[in-house]
Amino acid sequence: MSRALMIQGAGSNVGKSMLVAGLARAFSRRGLRVAPFKPQNMSNNAAVTQDGGEIGRAQALQALACGRAPVTDMNPVLLKPETDTGSQVIVQGRRLATVRARDYAALKPQLMARVLQSFHRLAASADLVLVEGAGSPAEVNLRAGDIANMGFAQAAGVPVVLVGDIDRGGVIAQLLGTQAVLDRADDELVKAFAINKFRGDPALFDEGYALIARRTGWRGVGVVPWFAQAHLLPAEDALDIVAPARRGVGGQALRIGCLTLSRIANFDDLDPLAAEPGVDLRMIRAGQALPGDLDLVIIPGTKSTRGDLAFLRAQGWDIDLRAHLRRGGHLLGLCGGYQMLGRLIDDPDGLEGGAGTLDGLGLLDVSTRMQPQKRLTQVQARHCATGAGVAGYEIHIGHTEGADCARPFCTVDGTPEGATSADGRVAGTYLHGLFNDDGFRAAWLRNLGAAPGQASYGATVEATLDALADHLERHMDLDALLALAAPVAAPLAAPEKE
Repeated sequence: MSRALMIQGAGSNVGKSMLVAGLARAFSRRGLRVAPFKPQNMSNNAAVTQDGGEIGRAQALQALACGRAPVTDMNPVLLKPETDTGSQVIVQGRRLATVRARDYAALKPQLMARVLQSFHRLAASADLVLVEGAGSPAEVNLRAGDIANMGFAQAAGVPVVLVGDIDRGGVIAQLLGTQAVLDRADDELVKAFAINKFRGDPALFDEGYALIARRTGWRGVGVVPWFAQAHLLPAEDALDIVAPARRGVGGQALRIGCLTLSRIANFDDLDPLAAEPGVDLRMIRAGQALPGDLDLVIIPGTKSTRGDLAFLRAQGWDIDLRAHLRRGGHLLGLCGGYQMLGRLIDDPDGLEGGAGTLDGLGLLDVSTRMQPQKRLTQVQARHCATGAGVAGYEIHIGHTEGADCARPFCTVDGTPEGATSADGRVAGTYLHGLFNDDGFRAAWLRNLGAAPGQASYGATVEATLDALADHLERHMDLDALLALAAPVAAPLAAPEKE
C-alpha cells in the first residue's frame, strides 16, 4: 500500500523543494518507488512533461531524484504570474484560465477534486509519495478553500512535517508561531519538525531544538546543516543563480550577461552555463546598466513578453543593447526574449493584457503574432551554426516569422526554427533547455571562442542529488520520517483525467 508524507514550511524559501528532492533520492536508494507531488505551485519556471503538459521545474528535478519521468500529476495546479495581480492557471498540465488574485479564491474549490485525482493516480504507482506544500500554513487568512497546505493535508489525510529556516533567524518563533495560529484539527496533522540551513555546530542549537519539541509536542527529525553544493542544482528562483567570476582555460572567461526580467521564466536554461568553468555569467538586475565588457547578452524567457519589453525599456537596456552590438558583442533571445528582438509584437486577442500591437527592439527582421494555442513539446533539433544536435523543449504562445527566419537558429525535423541576423551576431530561438545538452553546449561555446570545461551537466546534477541524499541521511532521522508516512486512503471517486 502506498504511503504519503507532506513537507510544509514555516515560511517561503525554507528549502522545502530541495529537502523533498534529497529525501526522494534517499528513499529511492532504499528500494522504494517514490513520487513527488506538489498540489499547487506558483512559478514561471516550468518543465514540459512526457505526457505533453507543464509542471513546476522543482517537481521535474524531484522526479529526476526519484528516477521517474515527470508527469503532470506531480503538480496538478501551476500558477504562472503574468502581472502583479494576475496569473495563468495551469491544471493538470493545461491552461485553464487567467485570473486576478482576488478571483482565484472562487476558483479553488473546483480545483481540489482535480488535485486529489492526480494525487491518488500518482499514489497508485508509488510506495511513497512525498508531498511539498507551498508558502506556509501560517497564512491562515488563506485557509478557506486551501489546496496547497493544510487544506490538502486534511482532504487527503496526509501527516505533516514542518520545516523552519534557521539561516534567516527567528526559527523558534517561526515554528511556535505557526502552531499558535493553526486551528486544532490542522495542528493535530503536524507530527514532526525539522530545522534547515544551519551554519556552524548544530550542537549549539540543542537547547532550542528541545524547547521547540517541548512547547509544540512535535517530534524533532533533524537539524540539517547548510548544503554547500545547492548551487549545482537547478535554481528555484532567478535570484538564486550564482556564478562566480572565472577565467577560462588559457585566458579570460566568456562574459555573459543575462537580463533579469520582471517576469523571467524558465531561467533554469542558465544553470548549465553558470556551472561552466570557462563562463562568467552575470545576472543584470533592475537599475543596473549592462557592463561594457560583455561578450554575449541573453534575453531570457518571460511570462509576459509585452510587459517585460516595457520593463526592459524602463531600465534603459534597449539603449545598452544597441551599444553592446556596436562594440561587436553577440545577443541571444530565448522564447519571449526572441519575440522582443523582432520588429513587432501583435496581440489581437489581448492574451497578455489589452489587445494591441507593440514595437519590438527591431534587432531581428521578424514579427510575432500572439495566438491562444500554447505549444508544449519536447524536440530534437540541429543547430545551424555548428551542426550540433540539440535536445530541448518549447513552451510558448505566438508564431514568429520574417526575413531573418531564412537564417534559422536550428532545424527541427528539417523545419527551420528561430532566426539569425545577417551578420550572425543576433539570434533568437523558441528552444528551452538547450544548454543542458552537453554536445550542443560545447559546440556553441567553441563557436563563441570559449573552451567548454564541463563534460556532463547531467552527471553533475545526479552527483549532487546523491550528495544531498547522503547529507540528509546523516542529519535527518529518515527511519522516523518513513514511520510517520500514512497509508493513502482509497479515493471516494476517481473520474477519468480530463
